[in-house]
Amino acid sequence: MAPIRKLRIWVVVPLAMLLVFLWHRQADVASDATSSSPPSAAHRVSVDMFHQVPGLPDAAMCRMHGWRPYQTPASGRKRKVYDLFMINTELEWLEIRLNTSYHEVDHFIVVEAPLTFTGLPKPLIIKENWERFAPYHDKLIYHELQYPPGYDPPRAWDREDLQRDAMLTQVFPGLEGGVSQPQDGDVIIVADVDEVVRPETLRLLRACAFPRRLTLRSRFYYYSFEFLHRGPEWAHPQATTYAGSVDATIKPTNLRNGDGGLGPLIYFDKDDLWNAGWHCSSCYATMSEVLTKMASFSHVSLNQDFFRDRNRIADRVREGLDLWSRADQIYDRIKDNKDLPPFVLNHKDRFVHLLDRSGKSAGFSDYPP
Repeated sequence: MAPIRKLRIWVVVPLAMLLVFLWHRQADVASDATSSSPPSAAHRVSVDMFHQVPGLPDAAMCRMHGWRPYQTPASGRKRKVYDLFMINTELEWLEIRLNTSYHEVDHFIVVEAPLTFTGLPKPLIIKENWERFAPYHDKLIYHELQYPPGYDPPRAWDREDLQRDAMLTQVFPGLEGGVSQPQDGDVIIVADVDEVVRPETLRLLRACAFPRRLTLRSRFYYYSFEFLHRGPEWAHPQATTYAGSVDATIKPTNLRNGDGGLGPLIYFDKDDLWNAGWHCSSCYATMSEVLTKMASFSHVSLNQDFFRDRNRIADRVREGLDLWSRADQIYDRIKDNKDLPPFVLNHKDRFVHLLDRSGKSAGFSDYPP
């Protein structure tokens, strides 16, 4: 056989096998993303396993999820967990997040912007309410977004991407040399403030060598924990590891969007962890917060006057119907839901609006006016 022909076989055959593997893997991912049911038990990796066997040693816990235990470096330094999240006006959700994860997270990093994603001025609400979060100051790292000179992007998405990436690119360089300095292999969570990770999930991630692109699938609620979204679990937040430098670490926007690398290689380094957290979308105590969120949307088509009618919003929330009448957004009512972040579960009197949206006010403290 001619040398050139042999070379072609050695190149083409492995490449063909790779393409077949990737095609099947992509089909599985697409099926999971569109199916109304979770993946089959054969390839479902879920925090449910962790709940069922309390006190399980780290090594066994990791193997149950198909991962290896994390190898502590020669320095003996404990692996850290960094929780990076964005916030708009959701001070209540900031408190829920900090309280839920405080004992499992080493550093919370939040970046706040003086402008909405559509470029409108807005207050720096965390900065103005900093003392409210005094119990968490020892772990909370606050950063006000810095815009490049002359920054005037054509798309709202560009502002969102800048703010999300700033949690790594603008904050982590300033951590060098201090007690908050990251090291290779530390855990990084990338989320929005209302995407709350279960404490069990955080313990699992600290203990295990998980894939560099891990999606923490979350139970998906709307308006309150009374309405569960019908369909697959929410495909956020994401987890990765610090790669020794900011440049070598996957950028938050790329991590969240599943891009920013060689497409075929991404498939080898990604996985889903199911039932890993809670996502409660539009779960606000006030009507004004709903309107503020609409005004800040990267999707400007969702901020039309028709959708901003207060009476209409109250009716939709009260009945558990989608604000924008999207046919594929259906929510099933759950009575006396016990699957809640511990802070909410332990303060039901304070968080009535997160448990029950019935009644004239639809749970809003500023409606009717």
